[in-house]
Amino acid sequence: MPARQRRLAASLAATASIALFASACTGSADNGSADDPNAKTTISFWHGWNTPSEVKAINNNIARFEKAHPNITVDVIGGIDDDKLNQALRTGGSKGPDVVSSFTTSNVGKFCSSGALADLKPFIEKSKLDLDKIIPKTLLGYTQFEGKRCAMPLLTDAYGLYYNKTAFKKAGLDPEKPPRTYSELLTTAKALTKPKGDSYEQLGFMPNYHGYETTSEHYLGSWGPAYFDANGKSTVGTEPGIAEMMTVQKKMVDELGGYEKLAKYRTTFGDEWGSTHPFHTGQVAMQMDGEWRLGMATDAKVPFDIGVAPMPVPDGQAADYGKGFLSGTVMGIAPQSKKQNAAWELIKFMTTDTDAVVAFANDIRNVPSTFGALNSPKLTFDPRFKTFLDIAKHEKSNTPAGAINGASYLNTLQDFALQYEKGSVPDLKAGLAKTAEQIDTDIAKAK
Repeated sequence: MPARQRRLAASLAATASIALFASACTGSADNGSADDPNAKTTISFWHGWNTPSEVKAINNNIARFEKAHPNITVDVIGGIDDDKLNQALRTGGSKGPDVVSSFTTSNVGKFCSSGALADLKPFIEKSKLDLDKIIPKTLLGYTQFEGKRCAMPLLTDAYGLYYNKTAFKKAGLDPEKPPRTYSELLTTAKALTKPKGDSYEQLGFMPNYHGYETTSEHYLGSWGPAYFDANGKSTVGTEPGIAEMMTVQKKMVDELGGYEKLAKYRTTFGDEWGSTHPFHTGQVAMQMDGEWRLGMATDAKVPFDIGVAPMPVPDGQAADYGKGFLSGTVMGIAPQSKKQNAAWELIKFMTTDTDAVVAFANDIRNVPSTFGALNSPKLTFDPRFKTFLDIAKHEKSNTPAGAINGASYLNTLQDFALQYEKGSVPDLKAGLAKTAEQIDTDIAKAK
């Protein structure tokens, strides 16, 4: 099950319940018995994976670590969502975790600023790691906040465009030429759409923000806007890309049938994470989604040829085609841990050891999170998966800026976007300005 699924479920709960201590909990490379390389110790690792295949994959990686570090035993506890994680980090205690992982990259700002996760700087310096040479820039960005690194990236999610090549051929479209700009996306979607009464036999592309992964946050990966200015104030009301994205998305909604018709059609969709996903069933011919969809569609034995490409870019950014939205899983050290050096050894192994990252990426079908792993010949993916590797390496791929209140500002922006696509907001510029004011107010309260 992809990281994004749990991140969506966790972000609201984490935003509402992460009232973490604000003490300055920093890491110390002198804390714990692991200073002695021969000392026997056991550390606890809490993670969120819970399907049999995922649990097997994480356990395989832990076994590799224990073989390389025979003095360190890892007690693994899975199925821990961010809500449970936050409570454990807040209350501490001897039964809490030493190492944690989270699927909610947008909460890293909150983790770092509140001291919920230990500062990793002393460990990185002691290990003499040059992270700029190991990890892509965007991933380094979403694992730190205001100069404090409290997390390391563990695998990546990259978003692209899936399309039904068989449907392309039937519509007279070249299956080797997916749309590269949003104008082309709309034209192609219209050509692929087959109306059926007040519904559809086939919809070219579901543009609605509730259309499975077509969130405002993910759309904006094609624009790459700044969410805050140098003073930390929201730019939602002044950033041209945000208004342009919402205008483009609203045009797709209107020209593909209108909000009400599309919303009604969406109620016929099956489970996003099962075999009846609307892309699998042919109900939609193109779909914005993460790298995991390729494996899921293959497992579902879809009766058509699948094409994979980067998401289209704004018409004015055609030269940037190939970039996309990035997210992923992060790892950190619980500040109350008495075994932080051993904890760091696990994090360092899982996030910087090329073979470990490659093996885990192969097992869980996510994008690797280091340059070495991204370029490794040991990757065993479907050749089409290269699209996502290239998106992850693209210098203009991006993710939303961190904030002291985590994902709250993104939820506020999404709530506004939902109202705008419905036609409930008559003045986009004024609405975005008001949204920016709300974001600034919420951040001020969080401080």
